[in-house]
Amino acid sequence: MKLPHNREDEQIQPLYIEDELKKSYLTYAMSVNTNRAIPDVRDGLKPSTRRIIYAMGEINLTSNRPYDKCAAVVGEVMKDYHPHGDGPIYSTLVGLVQEFGMRYPIVDGQGNFGSIDDDPAGAMRYTECRLTKIADEMLADVHRGAVEFQPNYKESTTEPTVLPARLPNLILNGTTGIGVGYLTRIPPHNLNEVVDGILLLLEKPEASVDELMEFIPGPDFPTAGIIVGRAGIRDVYSTGRGSIPVRARAVIERRQDGREQIVITEMPFQVKKNQLLMKMYDLVSSKTITGISDIRDESDSNIRVVIDLKRSEIAQVILNQLFKHTQMQSNFSAIMLCLVEGVPKALNLPQILAYYIEHRREVVQGRTQFDLSKSENRSHVLEGYRTALNNIEEIIEIVQTADSPDSAKNLLIVNYELSEVQASEILTMTLRQLTGLERQKINDEYTDL
Repeated sequence: MKLPHNREDEQIQPLYIEDELKKSYLTYAMSVNTNRAIPDVRDGLKPSTRRIIYAMGEINLTSNRPYDKCAAVVGEVMKDYHPHGDGPIYSTLVGLVQEFGMRYPIVDGQGNFGSIDDDPAGAMRYTECRLTKIADEMLADVHRGAVEFQPNYKESTTEPTVLPARLPNLILNGTTGIGVGYLTRIPPHNLNEVVDGILLLLEKPEASVDELMEFIPGPDFPTAGIIVGRAGIRDVYSTGRGSIPVRARAVIERRQDGREQIVITEMPFQVKKNQLLMKMYDLVSSKTITGISDIRDESDSNIRVVIDLKRSEIAQVILNQLFKHTQMQSNFSAIMLCLVEGVPKALNLPQILAYYIEHRREVVQGRTQFDLSKSENRSHVLEGYRTALNNIEEIIEIVQTADSPDSAKNLLIVNYELSEVQASEILTMTLRQLTGLERQKINDEYTDL
């Protein structure tokens, strides 16, 4: 094919657009699924969340430190780890703060971080944050050889491929993600119950789902609510897929005038309160439900929606109608999809916990090997110090008469059978280390190692 404008000599190849779209879309799909939408089974985090936690740890925004501006955190994440816009990074950070969205928040926020009514968070220049104690545990041992690191996007520093995760975050906080051809929606759970389940699997790796459900009876949503039945839970735990019906918690109270009222104190997970109220208003206006006289939102830090009924109306009948026509009863459709060695897989509950246990074994082994190597290296240096202290006068003479530091180092290696590391460390010893007290410290440290 002859190209116009005399560009035959340039490296331009004509392609069929169908072939290029197939190839490029596959690359795009793999990137979205593995780098944005689906969490790793080991630490339960997507790359953006992992980078926020790690970046905050690196700038010492741990749970015992003062708050800092969210804008500073977003800038740090974007500068070194996550080459995307500040808007998505801040949105992810806000989600890590919201108690109505996370069973165990990872970031501790100060300021306006939105509400269950879907109110937006304040601008990042106003809000402040730091890590929670849960996040501190996620980062524990990250620099002790527990996990692998990889170069960041501009190869100016490194970042962990996964966090050590002392806590099984995937099953504790759950997650939601929409990829290309994939959807993941994992419900959150109670920490104490999950720990008991892990202990069961450590003692009995082949434990059945029913045995596991004796310790982990079901999800534990941050907005509470009432799970209706256990069949849906068992489906999710057995196959990794299923639907769990959840109802709002409502009580029937009697007013002083004798009329009944319905008071809602807990919402189904991920249901927006303002949208629920609008739906109720619509049902009353359209006369789909006729027994309601007034609806009031009396919520403060806790949910309290009051529904006044007309005289002689039966509250339970109205409540059943609300369950039928509104999100006061909704289904949590679970798909426990996560990345296993970079490949999306739907897992059941025993498999998720087994992968987490294996990850923690690898973390402990890596940390132990790191500590052992560090101790061996230090012991090797202390052996050199002890040799120097036992032959201090001869060594001082060698150093004084040598032509250069390299010459002195070589003489020490030859005369005392020292390694290059030991000889170099001896040459950096200070006069203070020659005192009796410092000698004893060196001997005591060597004995302890």
